[in-house]
Parts: sequence; structure tokens; C-alpha cells
Amino acid sequence: MTKTLEPPAVSRAPAPPSAPRAPRKDRKSVIATVFLLVFFCYFIVPFFWLVVSATKTNSSLFDSFGFWFSGHFNLFDNIRAVFGYSDGVFWHWMVNSAWYSVLAALGAALLATSAGYGFSKFAFFGRSGMFTLILGTIAVPTTALAIPTYLLFSKAGLTDTPWAVILPSLVNPIGIYLMRAYVADSVPDEVLEAGRIDGASEARIFFRIALPMTVPGFTTVFLFSLVSTWNNYFLPLVMISNPRWYPVTVGLAQMNATANAGGGAQALFSVVITGALISIIPLVIAFLLLQRFWQSGLSAGAVK
Repeated sequence: MTKTLEPPAVSRAPAPPSAPRAPRKDRKSVIATVFLLVFFCYFIVPFFWLVVSATKTNSSLFDSFGFWFSGHFNLFDNIRAVFGYSDGVFWHWMVNSAWYSVLAALGAALLATSAGYGFSKFAFFGRSGMFTLILGTIAVPTTALAIPTYLLFSKAGLTDTPWAVILPSLVNPIGIYLMRAYVADSVPDEVLEAGRIDGASEARIFFRIALPMTVPGFTTVFLFSLVSTWNNYFLPLVMISNPRWYPVTVGLAQMNATANAGGGAQALFSVVITGALISIIPLVIAFLLLQRFWQSGLSAGAVK
């Protein structure tokens, strides 16, 4: 009788226990979500109040709930009052703000791009020290520089002119920092060397080769400078005394001062609020038109 041989039993290692979910990561995710919601409310609540208040009359601003509409929708009447105020001076303020901001933003973006290109692609004596000094100017508040800037421009005879607003707005240390990182990441050295081998000058290499490759970063700095110059109030207030050259920020402040001086008798509070709502529409349009450029520019700078 033959005896069947059974195969030896194979010992099986116990299955590894399933990895427990990390509650710490979930907690961090919840905290980050709450943090973002708080910031969202911080930014959206004033805008919602502005939209709601622009639909009210001067009296209903004070006798109705601030965060909801009143019974009478007065938005279109307020818009007509804004553009009809003082023979249409609001249009003049908007045009002033537009060309102050566009010229300053174009100049600041071009200077930041050229400076970032120089710091990134050229080795020269004192490069690190100069760049550190530029970064250090970020810590200096702009209000502290207003009086020295006014005295400087007064000596040059440029106060009470548009250049007193445009020229100081050309300096953008944060833009230089962003563009140095962006140029280092998006402009290969081999492309520049190829241009030099072909006999192109450094200026032609920058404007024909490097600058087109930095369009997303250029647009990002342009938008930041545009918003900064458009919203600037203190610098035009110090530099300009002629109402002809007022930007919309100073003009609305003067209109609000007139309303407060009259105790609300001139019914300008709703007009000022509606003017403030209208004044942010160009910025919203600029962001919507250029968002694909500045989003990619911010991403590239963050990766670098």
C-alpha cells in the first residue's frame, strides 16, 4: 500500500494591518478650509455691502438693514447722479485714473522685467548686495516716503502734474523679485547664447527673445501695478492739489467730504457709494481679460 506524500504546509505571513488614516492630515485640511472661508467672507462681505448700498437712496442707507436691499431699487438713478455730478467730473476722474494706472503699470512691468532679467542672466560686481537692498525697500512703508518724494518732486517742479503720480509708481521691488525668479525659470541660457552667436545685440536679445518669453510674468506684474496705482490715494492726495488732475480715489474722497460737511443735506452718500462701485469695474474687467496670463505667471514664480 503506497503512502501518499502530502506537500509541506506553506507558512503564510500575516497580512499587514491596514494603514490607519491620518487624522492629523484631515484636521489640517479642515483648518485650511475654515481659514479660506474666513478670508472669502472678509473679501466678499464688503463687496456685497457695496452692491446692496448702491441700490438705495440717501435716506434708505440709514433707515434700512445694511446687508439687504430696501423697498425702492435706486441703482440707475444713482448712476445717473454719479455721472451728472458737477458737470460730469466723475468721467474726468475715471480717465485720469485710467491713464495714470496704465502708464505706470506698463512702465513698472517693463522696468521690473528688465531688472529681473539683468539680475538673473548677468554676473556683475555687487549683484547680490544690490538685490538684497531692493528687497529691503519692501519693508519701508510707502507713507513714510510720501513727504521726501513730495520735496524731491517739488524741487524738480513736477508737483501738481500727472508725472508726480506716474513716476513714483514705476518703482516695484516685489515685481523685480518675481521677475528675477520667472526669468531664471522661463528663459534658457542656451537661447540667449544662440542669439549672441548670431550677432544680435543685448538689447535686441532682450526685446526680441527674452521679453516675449516672459509674457505671463510681465502680465502679472502689470496687473499688480495697475491695481496698486488705481487704488492709490495717499500719493495723489499729497502730490496733486489741482482738481483737474484728481484720480477717482481722491475725487470720491472730496465728494464724500462735501457730503459730510453738509450733514447729508446734499444727498451725496448714495452717489459716493455708487461711484465707488463703478470705480472697481475696470479692475474686474482687467483681471477677467488677463487672468490666464497672471495665473500662469504666479504658478511659475511659485514653482521656482
